[in-house]
Amino acid sequence: MSDSVEGQETLKRARSFIFNSARLLDRMRFVYHFEHGSREDVIRALEPYQNRDGGFGQALEPDMRCPDSQPVTTEMAISLLKEVGGWDSKLVPALLAYLEKLTLPGGGFPRATTAVNHYGHAPWWATEEDDIPSLNPTGKIVGLLLSSPLRQQLCDQDWIQAHLAFLWQMLEGSRPGDYHDGEQWLVFLANAPDSERAASLYPVLDEWLSSPGVIERDPHAVGYVQKVLDYAPTPESYAYRFVTKDEAELHLDELQKQQQADGGWLISWPAVSAASEQEWRGYVTINHLLTLRAYGRL
Repeated sequence: MSDSVEGQETLKRARSFIFNSARLLDRMRFVYHFEHGSREDVIRALEPYQNRDGGFGQALEPDMRCPDSQPVTTEMAISLLKEVGGWDSKLVPALLAYLEKLTLPGGGFPRATTAVNHYGHAPWWATEEDDIPSLNPTGKIVGLLLSSPLRQQLCDQDWIQAHLAFLWQMLEGSRPGDYHDGEQWLVFLANAPDSERAASLYPVLDEWLSSPGVIERDPHAVGYVQKVLDYAPTPESYAYRFVTKDEAELHLDELQKQQQADGGWLISWPAVSAASEQEWRGYVTINHLLTLRAYGRL
């Protein structure tokens, strides 16, 4: 880990932003990752976002102000549990019960439910029907669950088998359409129980990742584009093989330059509200710090 003056200054400024402006959950994530905090404190901060049905809502995903449980919001909660190794927490049994109930006939989770329409939300989350299965977030949810110590017991359950059938049907004979599709492919294939079947799809994924315009190489590009560090937030990321070391270093330089005067980072898409923007900024600031540390910049 680098102890450079620049890296320490980046972390010091980010710490000020996190404790001044981020929600409790991201303050606890910061303490966990950078100040030897406990995973239990992160899990306790995540708990209020879990609803009685076991799913997660309450604007944990800041672009959905909906208090009701939503598939993508629950995916975010699962990602956070993985981040801190919280698979044995008391949140998990009810979460799994919610996901089993949410499973559509034939497998797949809906992208969102119509409950989202009754509260502030980003326009891309507007939803007309509750029962349309979607690759996003099914691939990532199933992949994350299968990356956990719960893998074997889950593989024996009918609802997981239904999702597996749905995901193979979605992936075979297609290719990712955008970054968010690519995330579903990457997380699912890395953890799919049929490794030979997964191996047959990696050439499709590789061809897509190699295609011009998929990974944005320009570190100065603006707007909602996904750049080198979005695809490869650590050198261990699968997509890292599709970028050069020089490209990664250029993007790391630019990422550090983009730290704002208040110590946080901005988001690259229009926020639903002032609260939404501030919540996202705390979340992405932690993620950027983790990337900088993974590449030895902190």
